[in-house]
Amino acid sequence: MASTEPATVTNKQIIFSGYVSGFPKESDLKFTTTTIDLRIPERSTSILVKNLYLSCDPYMRICMGKPEPLSSSLVPPFNTGEPITGLGVSKVIDSGHPDFKKGDLLWGVVGWEEYSVITLFPYSHFKIHHTDVPLSYYTGLLGMPGMTAYAGFYEICSPKRGETVFVSAASGAVGQLVGQFAKLMGCYVVGSAGSKEKVNLLKTTFGFDDAFNYKEENDLNTALKRYFPDGIDIYFENVGGKMLDAVLINMKLNGRIAVCGMISQYNLVEPDGVHNLATILYKRIKVQGFAVFDFYDKYSQFLDFVLPHVRQGKITYIEDITEGLESGPSALLGLFHGKNVGKKLILVARE
Repeated sequence: MASTEPATVTNKQIIFSGYVSGFPKESDLKFTTTTIDLRIPERSTSILVKNLYLSCDPYMRICMGKPEPLSSSLVPPFNTGEPITGLGVSKVIDSGHPDFKKGDLLWGVVGWEEYSVITLFPYSHFKIHHTDVPLSYYTGLLGMPGMTAYAGFYEICSPKRGETVFVSAASGAVGQLVGQFAKLMGCYVVGSAGSKEKVNLLKTTFGFDDAFNYKEENDLNTALKRYFPDGIDIYFENVGGKMLDAVLINMKLNGRIAVCGMISQYNLVEPDGVHNLATILYKRIKVQGFAVFDFYDKYSQFLDFVLPHVRQGKITYIEDITEGLESGPSALLGLFHGKNVGKKLILVARE
């Protein structure tokens, strides 16, 4: 039931300045302070939340570009002069919705601000029932990135024990999980990353069979042949461009590619071309792009699968946490320069 005691507080926000071409700059995201009434109007079905954690995700770069039909069909663009939006973990302060009450914890889409008013629709927000694990995990391992890894690997790639798996951007929020899921299946898995530190993390912490720094490879085709002399069964695609081109000619017959993202392309004015597309035909490769929200109906199934592994210590998850909303712009933009190690998120407030 909505609160009867009005209270107005300050509300820090990150405002979107305008549409971006090329690499975004911190000036494209402005820190400001406004006020908000901590009371939901009578008869409203919205909820008011206090944001605890905000997630930094590569798809958010797409939202910064000038609206166009193709990208807008996947994710809506940010609105100029308004707070940017993203996924977050929040606590309910006031509610006019029958399914949420004060004190409930949830994850879903919120504004980049201290407090957000949320209008609910199917699968937009999920109540958090399992609090024996870190709440921050719901921005990653137990939230959208985890569900992305699960859907892309299991639902699209249909892995089999003993198959060979390659993961690009493998130390990121999604890639680190795909590799561990592959090992749980008994697959041979190799990842690529952009630094020696990340490569070491893949091999020593996440259990990848091998890994390489793509920045140190003069020829990606040769590198892939070194790690996959008999070819790749499954490629989990996170980067696009030259890596995708090299992977295509190293795929096995009837290989599968789950296209999760193409972070190497998001900041380019002219995207890289891909030259080996004929291989898809010759080797009968399945290439499928996907959006995680198409699989949110399987979220409870995902939790049933992953939570026991987490509690038993069979899955490791590395987070890269920045404190303070005012540090949000630099934290987010660091994603596009490979500065994060693991899942990047912002601690806005402690519960």
